[in-house]
Amino acid sequence: MDGIRYAVFTDKSIRLLGKNQHTSNVESGSTRTEIKHWVELFYGLRMVDADSLTSTQYDLRYCFQ
Repeated sequence: MDGIRYAVFTDKSIRLLGKNQHTSNVESGSTRTEIKHWVELFYGLRMVDADSLTSTQYDLRYCFQ
């Protein structure tokens, strides 16, 4: 789990948990394929889609379901 730093808990991310969507902060150089591989190994989930957001601090966040 080198690329996934921590789970993000905000009002919006908690609301997304109701839709079975999870939000995590990941390393900025990580690709979607790497994130998908890490999520499937660590959480045992099948990742359907990944959306990314690059913040002003150059952190990359992925929302997966």
